[in-house]
Amino acid sequence: MQGTPTFDYIVIGAGSAGCVAASRLVSEFGAEVLLLEGGFPDHHPLIHMPAGFVKMVFNPGRFLVNHVSEPQPALSGRRVGVLQANVIGGGSSVNAMTYTRGARADYDKWDDALGGVGWGWDDLLPHFIRQEGNQRLGAPFHGVDGPLKVSDAHHPPTRISRAFLLTLQEMGIPFTPDVNAGDERGATFIQSTTYFGRRCSAAEAFIAPLKGNPRLKIKFRSPALRILFEGDRAVGVEFSDQGKGVARAFARQEVVLAAGAFISPKLLMLSGIGPAADLSRLGIDVKVDLPGVGQNMQDHNDASIAVQTTANFGFSGEDRGRRMLANGLQYLLFRSGPVASTGSEVTAFLNPLSPGSAPTIQLYCVGTLYPEPGNKRRQPPGATLIANLVAPKSRGAMRLRSADPADAPIIDPGWLTRVEDVQELVGGVKFLRQVVNTRPFSDKVARVLLPDTLTSDEEIANYVRRVTGTNWHPVGGCRMGPASDPMSVVDPELRVRGVTGLRVFDGSIMPNIISANTNAPIMAIADRAVSLMMGTASLREKLNVNDNEEEAHD
Repeated sequence: MQGTPTFDYIVIGAGSAGCVAASRLVSEFGAEVLLLEGGFPDHHPLIHMPAGFVKMVFNPGRFLVNHVSEPQPALSGRRVGVLQANVIGGGSSVNAMTYTRGARADYDKWDDALGGVGWGWDDLLPHFIRQEGNQRLGAPFHGVDGPLKVSDAHHPPTRISRAFLLTLQEMGIPFTPDVNAGDERGATFIQSTTYFGRRCSAAEAFIAPLKGNPRLKIKFRSPALRILFEGDRAVGVEFSDQGKGVARAFARQEVVLAAGAFISPKLLMLSGIGPAADLSRLGIDVKVDLPGVGQNMQDHNDASIAVQTTANFGFSGEDRGRRMLANGLQYLLFRSGPVASTGSEVTAFLNPLSPGSAPTIQLYCVGTLYPEPGNKRRQPPGATLIANLVAPKSRGAMRLRSADPADAPIIDPGWLTRVEDVQELVGGVKFLRQVVNTRPFSDKVARVLLPDTLTSDEEIANYVRRVTGTNWHPVGGCRMGPASDPMSVVDPELRVRGVTGLRVFDGSIMPNIISANTNAPIMAIADRAVSLMMGTASLREKLNVNDNEEEAHD
């Protein structure tokens, strides 16, 4: 190690989880941390303007990487792209900023499967609270002075959003002022990770305050290639140093893997940790045979309805001509108006097939028609209504294409392979069609654009298979589980099984996907993971969950 840069901790990935981890290790524990990020700094103004989300997603540039799936038999053989962030802050720098936590039952289900060791709702809630600086909501479920700013929209809700919300109430879906208190059932105005009309990403919240701190070193455009070991202990990382060649860095204490749902399992496999037969076939020396690496992949999938409205009740045309100039000026002067919005202002959680039961569908109303790729024609005023499957039963997998870190992994997400998932989305689409035909929303609809002629459940199911995409929430490839689970990759302290000095802190550890947007839960997971690693929190001692070798900290 002589002459090689050495730190207390190396955090691989400066996404939502990596920013939380690096920040706490430096600011609270005085550790020297190397934060490796394969992507770019977040200097571009589109990142910080909420409406920039739409521009980035529909015109992906260097801040997003498109992971293209294998052909999906359940989606009429389509290959589907899954965009992932390529910038500091990760998903929190490019997402729609929706702040949702999921339901109490989501986390309690994790904890029950682990034997009740400390990953339930009551265990995670303090971590949500300590991170959050909520503009409107407070105790007992929300924090008001945390670094992650959460607020209502910095502009009045559009008429189409208000009509959508009122129509849901007419249909028996109650209004709830807070979907983040453990029971998310109902409809509400969205709170987002914004502050006075500006995105508050994990990079803004947790890393920007450390600017100039000599204990934190960030390397951009430096993707990790593999984890280095001495015996069974992780001691460092080999990485591509900004295109100048391969470099190494070492960790005195531990290596933290926070590279996201696709890259974290990929790095484990490149480092010899994964399904032994697959690794051997690629010529990779097997360090630990962990068949669960890359398995258990999950995501939220959606299907939508597009309607033309009788007038512009939302954001249609606000990005063109004089309206664009006026909106830009309003944003520059007051940080308000359409540029301060992602276009999605309201949401609802419900179970269309079993009303009153745990939500399986999340609804959105977006006050414009999503652009069609390559279509430059001006679109009519309209709205896009989205049914998002938040409790999927389908599972997928990913594996290495080769032993070359530069090769993209083979991603087979397995979307809609379980018939129950198709049925849930069919129920969601049918519910949205009821919305379209119910006042006051129906008063604003000129005609249904898509789908316009479907009648039977079979026809709607075929439509779902043709149009279903991703909500960009992939999780699960490094599953957390008890020692008795042969497919678990990390233990309840998020230590990789079979080795020491290596943990995974990101959404890939989720045993089951949360029934809401995943960004806030991933940051809470990382916060709890730091507490467990540093000994400021512990799992319940009555259970023998620490089945890896004990690790000491100086």
